[in-house]
Amino acid sequence: MEKAPPTKRPRYDAAFRAEALRLASESRSTLAAARALNIDAKRIYAWQKAAQQPLPADPAEATEVRALRVANKRLAQELDILKKAIAIFSHPPTQ
Repeated sequence: MEKAPPTKRPRYDAAFRAEALRLASESRSTLAAARALNIDAKRIYAWQKAAQQPLPADPAEATEVRALRVANKRLAQELDILKKAIAIFSHPPTQ
């Protein structure tokens, strides 16, 4: 019985990675972006982690950076919700 030849792992260039990260940040979830690009979601999560700036060595600064990242994410979600609400309410009602 012969073994199947090992499959090569696909390599993605920097432009594809940047586009995947942009799509993941703009879509409702990273999983949805991964499905749209037909790649594994774990790969996008790894790219997101690699693209993040490292935390400072000082524990007080690291705590502050974490809190600011959480607040920034929350504010981005609120802004996205407001944009969707504007789009919904800007259409005139149909009769």
